[in-house]
Order: sequence, then C-alpha cells, then structure tokens
Amino acid sequence: MTTPTTLKTLIDNMTAQLDAAHLTYGHGAVDAREDAIFLTLETLDIPEDLLEQTPDRTVKPDDIARVQAIISERIKTRKPSPYLVNRAWLVGVPFYVDDRVIIPRSFIAEIMADGVFDGGEGALLPDPAAVTRALDLCTGSGCLAILAADVFPNATIDAVDLSPDALDVARINIDMYGLGDRITLHQGDLFAPLGEQTYDLILTNPPYVTPASMAVLPPEYQHEPPLALAGGGNDGMNLIHRILTQAPQYLGSNGGIMAEIGAGRAALEQRLPALPFSWLDTTHSEGEVLWLPAAALRA
Repeated sequence: MTTPTTLKTLIDNMTAQLDAAHLTYGHGAVDAREDAIFLTLETLDIPEDLLEQTPDRTVKPDDIARVQAIISERIKTRKPSPYLVNRAWLVGVPFYVDDRVIIPRSFIAEIMADGVFDGGEGALLPDPAAVTRALDLCTGSGCLAILAADVFPNATIDAVDLSPDALDVARINIDMYGLGDRITLHQGDLFAPLGEQTYDLILTNPPYVTPASMAVLPPEYQHEPPLALAGGGNDGMNLIHRILTQAPQYLGSNGGIMAEIGAGRAALEQRLPALPFSWLDTTHSEGEVLWLPAAALRA
C-alpha cells in the first residue's frame, strides 16, 4: 500500500528538486525551500497559515502532479516563480504580475508598513491624513501606489511609468483593489505627463542596475523587462539623478521624496554632494532607501 503524500512531504520533495537545480532566488523567496512553499501553496490555493496548522494533510495525486509540473517549469525555464503563478506578495499584500512588468520587491513597502508616516514621534510627515496628493514614479505593477492609498487615506495618487505594458498590469491591480477613483495612471517619461501638479509625497523605485551588473544578470532576472532594471550611466544613477533634480518643482513646501536606489549610495552622494540625504534601513537593506524633504531639495 502506497504511503499517502502529505503537504510537508510534498514541499520537502519539491525543495530537493529546486535545490539540486542550483537556481537563483530573490523574487520573493530567498532559497529553494521558500520557493517550493510559495509555488506549492499558490498552485494549490492553500493559505500559508493552513500549512502551519496542518502540515500532515494528505495531498491528492492530481494536485501532486500540478505542483510537480510548475516546479519542473521553474527549473526548465528559470523564470521567477511569481511569473509562473501570476502572483507576487509584498508586505503581505498580493499583486498580479506577468512578464510585462518587474516583480515587486521594494524596500519602500516595508518602510511604509513600519509606520514612518504614521504621524508619531520621528515620523517623516506629521499627519498622514493631511497628505492629499501623492506620486509614484516608475510605478511598474502599481504596488507602491496601492500600498500608499492605504497609508494615506485621503490621498489621490498619480502613478507614472514609461512602459504601456507595465501600466496594463498596474491597471489590473488597481481594479482588483477597487482604487480606480483614487489612483490615476500616466504613461510617459518621469514627470513629463504631469503638467504643473504638485505633491505632498513622491515615492519612486526607479531602474538603477549598472551596465556591468546587467551584463551578468542570472537567468531569472533576464526574464524581467530590461527597461525596468537599467538605470543608465556607468553607476546606474542617471534616472534617480534626473528625478532628484526635477523633484523640487513638483513637491509642496511641506512634502518630501522617498527613493530606492539599490547599491548606488556612494555614487549618488558623489554626484549630489550638497544634498543632506537621510538613509532608511530595513531588515534586509542598509543605505538603499533615501528620504529628502522638499526644503532640503530646494536648498
């Protein structure tokens, strides 16, 4: 008699297969086991807490075959797992993704979730309810704009991207969360489609990968749109430099800008030595997210 396969055993088996394939991680999973858990639960539509509560539940043969098929595709194609199941999670919030858009993984989401805008002591903005206009530049899947809509309940948000394909994905997510009346999408180059609008807050996670890094990207990252990765210039800082030099005319007097720049801190500080950057660290990052109030930018 064949021993029934439990959910835990299935995940153990899938982990072993992924581990043996020597894949690259970083799109929501840090290793083979996290990837196996993600693909198994998403394929079988099982909540993560149910795995914790009932790891010994029996998995049907048809469901085992479905998981095996998705794991085999992950190994064969080297596509990031979120593309295979059209789902990515950011600070516990799910988003639709496909290969038209970069997979969301911004540290800005974690920083917002940690309460830096909650109006308490040390908050970057004194009152989240007073933020009525916000901007998400290089919005991609629209994830930061959607998360910002929750943090700033009275804000209407403009979200800009150069890629029409990315904006199509962002629209799917905005509609999924019923935020079409609060988030407006714009196609264009950074601030170009915004006219003379000003904002209480600008969020941006622009492309910042250097040419040297682009040339040696692992296969998983090569599946993402190059437009969403390469920042321009030998140091990858061309786009963020443009954003910071143009931002003052789009910020209200009490506003500020938060930007993620990857490993470009030293290069950016060399380019713009007069700016008094504040650097916001997270559990998995140090010196990759900056904050500048409008007054500091204008000075």
